[in-house]
Amino acid sequence: MNLKRIFRGPILYIVIAVIVVWVGSSLLTGSGFRQVTTEQGLDLLKGNNVQSVKIVDGENRVDVVLAKEDDTLGKQVQFYYVTPRGADVVAAVDASNPSDGFDDEVPQPSWFLSAISVLLPIILIGVFIWLMLSGMQGGGNKVMQFGKSRAKLVSKETPKVTFDDVAGAEEAIEELHEIKEFLKEPAKFQAVGARIPKGVLLYGPPGTGKTLLARAVAGEAGVPFYSISGSDFVEMFVGVGASRVRDLFEQAKQNSPAIIFVDEIDAVGRHRGAGMGGGHDEREQTLNQLLVEMDGFDVKTNVILIAATNRPDILDPALLRPGRFDRQIGVDAPDLKGRQKILEVHSKGKPMAAGVDLEVLARKTPGFTGADLANVLNEAALLTARSNAQLIDNRALDEAVDRVMAGPQRRTRVMRDQEKLITAYHEGGHALVAAAMNHTDPVTKITILPRGRALGYTMVLPLEDRYSVTRNELLDQLAYAMGGRVAEEVVFHDPTSGASNDIEKATGTARKMITEFGMSSRIGSVKLGASSGEMFLGRDMGHQRDYSEELAQQVDEEVRRLIENAHDEAYKVLNDNRDILDRLATALLEQETLDQGQLAEIFRDIKHLPERPLWLSSDKRPLPDLPAVSMPKTKAPIDAGAVDGGVDSTPGERGRARAPRVKPRPATA
Repeated sequence: MNLKRIFRGPILYIVIAVIVVWVGSSLLTGSGFRQVTTEQGLDLLKGNNVQSVKIVDGENRVDVVLAKEDDTLGKQVQFYYVTPRGADVVAAVDASNPSDGFDDEVPQPSWFLSAISVLLPIILIGVFIWLMLSGMQGGGNKVMQFGKSRAKLVSKETPKVTFDDVAGAEEAIEELHEIKEFLKEPAKFQAVGARIPKGVLLYGPPGTGKTLLARAVAGEAGVPFYSISGSDFVEMFVGVGASRVRDLFEQAKQNSPAIIFVDEIDAVGRHRGAGMGGGHDEREQTLNQLLVEMDGFDVKTNVILIAATNRPDILDPALLRPGRFDRQIGVDAPDLKGRQKILEVHSKGKPMAAGVDLEVLARKTPGFTGADLANVLNEAALLTARSNAQLIDNRALDEAVDRVMAGPQRRTRVMRDQEKLITAYHEGGHALVAAAMNHTDPVTKITILPRGRALGYTMVLPLEDRYSVTRNELLDQLAYAMGGRVAEEVVFHDPTSGASNDIEKATGTARKMITEFGMSSRIGSVKLGASSGEMFLGRDMGHQRDYSEELAQQVDEEVRRLIENAHDEAYKVLNDNRDILDRLATALLEQETLDQGQLAEIFRDIKHLPERPLWLSSDKRPLPDLPAVSMPKTKAPIDAGAVDGGVDSTPGERGRARAPRVKPRPATA
């Protein structure tokens, strides 16, 4: 039994209240008399050992003082009687003839004791309720202090984080350096008429280091730093959130220059009027107060609000206008150099083997965020400790990358030989089609070992960072997404349900090519659909399709045409390289996992698919001779999808990198 939980709970208060009531009752009513039954009292009165008797009529009580102390009852005895036996008691007292006589009185209650007897239970109940409410509000919070801010002030004892601890976000660090100078030397900027920014919004995918950047600003600036989550403002009581906003900004103004950091601001800053319950709820009142406080800053107050969010698209426009969030800084997934620097930061304090090259590891992890890379090194350290080794080697790092991308290996799952054979040909079909296409990245790994929810997967990694995706690259992805399904048809003539995820991703890619990327000569360069990206519930649900049924039918036909062409291309590749497919499946059954060197040996005599015709619009002139330009490695690669053909970002949309293309094959039904 947990004693701490008992002492913190209401049981302790109940026990204390009972003890206090019992002690109080004893003090009020206790007189030192030993109580006996009515019959015992009458027997004592019949004896010769009675010194004095007092009959209290109002309470039907008889107090007897004995002349000699009784061995068991003592010298003072008290008993009660019922009203019909009052005559017997009087007769017994007369017969006893006490030496000091007897009294017959009606007691007059004391006003003090009467007041105490009435007020004591009320006081005890009030104290008990107060203690219960204090415990429910948590340590340090008093009753009814709901409107006080819950922001945490970063103290000197808090571990200090500086910009040296942040890697892979040079542009964001540069912008925040200026914020630090604003706080330290505001006069330098005010002298030239510059206005201190009122707010800085950090946005980007999860795990890219937005919160870490805010901590670094606090460590560098050396000013009071108030940290709070957006959900801490909103309560079940109306008006509490707005009160907390006022209290937070009042504290910051009294200690200016200061920084306020609001993490996950989308919890309180969502678009007003977009909810299903109307526009006058607690969250919108909190947002209104936040807008007033940000717009009401004094220019010389030197209080800056830094906020972080993963969804800037759902924030209220009034929150994003200049004068509130003057600067909006994107924090994206790091590029190759950024990943290498992040790995160097997180590898400090970890014993790395001599052969470990962090640059090679950075090339294996395109699209990984800072949190992903930290998780890779942590998983590698755990694997090293589990194997009782002393140094983290490349084997542990490779396994850690696989665990982060596809989940832990399921060694206990035993597949039937037939199912294992189907998985080998399925994954071999993906890898072979990817290797035979002309615009795909190299196949670096293929395995049929179950991992996570997949029976096997094929890994395709880009050689360099890139910004956008071409039409031929997307068509190649459609082809090798269908490679697994086509391999099952060619070899077994009985496809399985394992290609369901491939078909889903390929269909999504094809539809985006038609409706978003304008890669259909029949439909044209037209954006179809009311919204792009994730749907914002309450704002986008009311939007109707903005094109006709006839055009929708044409879109469906174009999507089907792209999928069928990809199926035909995969079929041609597998038929032309059937002997290579058989060798690849046999090697997978024997070794279960093949790396890039082994795959290069198997694919040595592969027959590539011919180049597709140029995609021309009305201009039929040939392409001009362009000078060779090397792609700058300054941005994270925008991966157009996994081996199963998914697309997560629009061509030309910079900074939205995703994880390496891994084709997990779901378990068959």
